[in-house]
Amino acid sequence: MLATFAVALRLGVHRVVDVAWGAAFAAVALAAWAHAAGRGEGDGVRQALVAALTCVWGLRLAVHIARRGRGHGEDPRYAKMLAKAPGSPALYALRKVYLLQGALVWLISLPVQAAMLLPGLPGPVAWAGTAVWALGLFFEAVGDHQLARFKADPAHRGRLMDRGLWSWTRHPNYFGDFCVWWGLFLCASEQVPVAAAVLVSPVVMSLLLTVGSGKRLLEQHMAERPGYPEYAARTSGFFPRPPRRG
Repeated sequence: MLATFAVALRLGVHRVVDVAWGAAFAAVALAAWAHAAGRGEGDGVRQALVAALTCVWGLRLAVHIARRGRGHGEDPRYAKMLAKAPGSPALYALRKVYLLQGALVWLISLPVQAAMLLPGLPGPVAWAGTAVWALGLFFEAVGDHQLARFKADPAHRGRLMDRGLWSWTRHPNYFGDFCVWWGLFLCASEQVPVAAAVLVSPVVMSLLLTVGSGKRLLEQHMAERPGYPEYAARTSGFFPRPPRRG
């Protein structure tokens, strides 16, 4: 995150931190794997599995956000926040964005770190977690792809995306993140004490997605758009279900 902060100062935009978010989890997974393997701890199959799941999710997210932001200026969220910064906007961004996100990466990645140290081959709970992770990646990646294609069509300018996965949930990408981190939690949960110790990770991620900086803020931003109240009335707010009729 400190390296990303330096890049942001050079580019003059802080939206690059969103690209670093996913990449940071991949870095944690690879560093934890190398550390555990170097000490001869953990199981090689579980380590490779969890590192692969984390890196695929994190790097896909980083690439997607980088492509989405290409050619755009500062993210309005960061521009609005820094316009009210007391003192130096750069130091305010360092405290409120980069160091905070660095701490969250460490906290949320606890199951990934713990899984690297667990002995024994992955069991049924870990493979169930892999299935939950796969469901999450499907919703996140397909939802992002559907939205990008919809917005790329000039005929859809000013219209709400309410097709595909977006007709089943208003936030397929956030639901996907939710599943990914509960899945990774299960990969580290075959020992009850370890599961209890790292339960904070998916709980914090779930709160961020639903009542923190995810769903809540986005819906506040979208509430004034024409047709949004009708879309919200017929479409699930988070967990997927068929759209309501009538």
